[in-house]
Parts: sequence; C-alpha cells; structure tokens
Amino acid sequence: MIAQDVERPEKRESIFDRAAHLEERFLTEIPHVARLCDELKVEKRRVDIGDCELYVEDEGQGTPLLLINGGPGGTHHCFHPWFSRAKDFARVIYYDQRGCGLSDYAPGKDGYSVDQAVADIEALRKALGLERWVVLGYSYGGFLAQYYATKYPESFAGLILLGASPGMWTQMKPTRQYDFLAKEERTRIREVYAQAQKLAGERKWEPEKTLALQVYNAHLNGDWKRQHFYRPSSEDLARGALYEWNYDSVHNFRGGISGSMDKINLTGAFEKCPIPTLILEGKWDLTWNTDKPGIIAGNHPGAKLVLFENAGHGIYDEEPGRLFTVLKDFMVQLREAKAFDATPYKAYLKGWDQKQKATSLYIVRTSSYGTASLAKIAQAYSRTWCDDLQDWPMWLFKVGAAHYDCKNYAEAFYVFGRLADAAQKKNDNEQKALAVLWQGQMLDLLGRRDEAVRLYQMVADLNMNETWQHSNYGLKYELSPYARERITKPFVRIENKLKD
Repeated sequence: MIAQDVERPEKRESIFDRAAHLEERFLTEIPHVARLCDELKVEKRRVDIGDCELYVEDEGQGTPLLLINGGPGGTHHCFHPWFSRAKDFARVIYYDQRGCGLSDYAPGKDGYSVDQAVADIEALRKALGLERWVVLGYSYGGFLAQYYATKYPESFAGLILLGASPGMWTQMKPTRQYDFLAKEERTRIREVYAQAQKLAGERKWEPEKTLALQVYNAHLNGDWKRQHFYRPSSEDLARGALYEWNYDSVHNFRGGISGSMDKINLTGAFEKCPIPTLILEGKWDLTWNTDKPGIIAGNHPGAKLVLFENAGHGIYDEEPGRLFTVLKDFMVQLREAKAFDATPYKAYLKGWDQKQKATSLYIVRTSSYGTASLAKIAQAYSRTWCDDLQDWPMWLFKVGAAHYDCKNYAEAFYVFGRLADAAQKKNDNEQKALAVLWQGQMLDLLGRRDEAVRLYQMVADLNMNETWQHSNYGLKYELSPYARERITKPFVRIENKLKD
C-alpha cells in the first residue's frame, strides 16, 4: 500500500519523548531505497525554459498547483508520496529548481540567484501553456513563492505558504531547533560532520556523497528533531539523504542563492495583495520560534492562517489528513471565486519598492564593504540612521566603517558610540567591546591619545578573547589582547583592500 493512503499510527516517537539514539560508528553506506518517483504514477519530463531544462512531474487534473520545495538546495522529492493526495482536486506539478536535483546544473552569467529562480518559474508556466496557477511554497520555497508574487502577480490564482521563510527583515525570537536535542546528541552530530569531512578527504568522495552521508548519519543521531515532530523511519531518512538534497556545489549554488536572498525584504509587500493566500504553520516548527506564524500572517493581512498542533516543519508528512482537507477546501473556493485584476497591486508594488529602497536599512544591508559602497553610505547618511538601525547593531558597524573609510573620524566615533549603546541594550558585551575598541581607534586618528588609551584599557580589562575579522582591512584579532597592544602602540590608518 502506498504511504499517502495511510495516516500516522497513534503511538509514534515524537520530540516530546526526548529519547536519545546514538550510533556508535559513522555509517559509510546508505541503505538503498528506490526513488518514490519511480513507484508513483506521475508523468515525468524535461521542460526547456530557454537556457536550460527543468525536470518536471505531473499528476492529476484540474487547477494547476505548483509545488516549490525548500532549501536552498532541496529537491521536489520531499513532497513524495504525500502530495499525490492532491491529484483528486488539482493538477499537481512538481519540479526541481535550476542547479538542483534532476534539473540542469546551469548557472546564469551572474551565477545562481533568486531573481533567476523566479524568472525560471515564470518561464516554466509559459512553457507548460498555463494562464494562472496556484503556487505552494515550502520553507525556502515559501520565500521564492512570495518573491515570485511580487514580480508576476498576474500569473497567480492562489498562494499557499507552508512553513514558509518570511523573507522579512524583522526582529524574531531565536530558533528552537536545538530545544529537544540532548547534549550527547549535539556532541555526536558535530562529530558526525567532522568525521564526514575527514573521510571525504581520505577517500576522495564526491561532494554529493559527503553531503548525503552527513545528513543520514546526523539524522540517525537525533538531528531529525530540528525539523520533524515525529521521528522518521529509517527508510524515510535514507530517502531524504539520497534524494532530497542534491545541488550544484561546484558553482556555489547555495552561496549564490543565499547571498541574493539576503538583499530582499518583503516587509509590507502584501498589504494590498489581491491573491487569495493560505498560510500553513506547524506549532512545533522549530526552525523558528512561536512568534513566526503571527509575523508572516501580519505581512499578509488578507490571508487565512491555519495552525497544526502535531506538526513540525513539514506538516504534509505529519498531519496529512487535515492538511489535504484544508488544501482541498482552499482549491475549491478558488474555483468558485472571480479572477482578480493584478494591475492596481502592481502599481502598489512599484511604490513599495521605491520606498523601501530609500530606507537606511536597505541601503546599508544591500551594500558591500568595498570602497565605493562605503562611500555611498557615508554620502547618503544622516544621524537619524543611528535611531533607525539601533535594533540592527551589525549594520551600525558598517555605517561607522563607512565614515572611517572616508576619513570622517569624528562621525565614525559618534556612530561607534551609538553601536556601543545598542549593544548594551541587547546585553551583547562582545559587540559593545568591539564598538568601544573602534571608538578608541578613531580617537587615535583624531590625535586624542589619552582618551583612546582609556577606552582601550576598558576593553583590555574585560579579558575577552573572541576573534573578530575585517577582511577588507586585513584585520584579524582577539578583542582584549588587541586592545592591550593598542595601549602601547597607537592605531595607524589601514586602507580598505576591497574595491567595488
């Protein structure tokens, strides 16, 4: 019997059991299990979208439902066999993103990026001859689905966000991923990753094999608890390791995607969104904290939020019965609803985009540490930025660095002072020590040596050995030892080596 026709058993080990299962040795082979794609009755093909081919699967009839998997670096395989349930009320479309799974590993001229990923989704819609579709984004795929909606809202019939990354620059509570891992499990998982790297070097494994063995061994030793509510079976763990994480490591797929994703802030993007939206959240999705469902729902004021009590990050494999009932109801409502006009929303998005790009947070966060970027920051800066950025100490440091780069030492001293204040409010003593240290360096450059020594002494007395590195200046140091060195030897200006 195929797994999608079976509910989870009444009694199954969950994170609440807090049971620690430790393997004595690192397993160098993963038990062979077949791809579920080969067992399911799905249509498989490769679709040409212009400059590469994407692997696509199809099953069912009715309103098209595109599934976007998580990652970056995951594959469509995570949705099998669960989403075969949806074939009774939708045409389910699975695909692997460019650079992942069974699709072409073909970075564009600028490498991999989320803009390219979104353009690929739209190209796929056109290649399949579809007018509109419902788009379901899971985890990182939820970010892609939302970003896609801001670029091509007219292509949507509906939007479903399942355990989705918010894509927002907002303060959130810390992750809960390690809340149910025992100390010995966390230790063993670190050992697993170290063993994998050591063996990969000795045996010259391909990156794909190393990654699969890391994932498999880590999950056997409890790492499943970070994203699952119920413990997966050994067969599920093997399938996940073999087929759910395959990506182009040669061309830095994950680095390119993550770097471009970090420059996008979707806060406020959906205030006027006409796309019918459904948000699905697992109560025990430990990827985030308890505030996350409210935060993402608050960014989609017209959406419906459904919370699943006994589910983690996936939901579809932990509360499948309820999930697919909710999905069916949503899809039926969409069929009965009138098509919306995306034109007013596109006008709203244009103004929203211009407004957010003028904010201090956007300017600072999307700029590099190169000389040209820091000069632009210093030129656009006003002191109100320090108020705007006080909840983001790491970006205040970049503003201080911009003034240092442009020899505005007095203003740099002021900004680093605001950084010290912000760090103190957050009880971040390490960041505060860094800020005070840089204040001392600015005083040295201003010829106020006695005041500089007093600040250096404050950092030296903290006996903090945390290491900081500023590669653009060729600086790497431990906080207190470096401060002691500056007490006896004044700071001398160092030029920025990063040009952009």
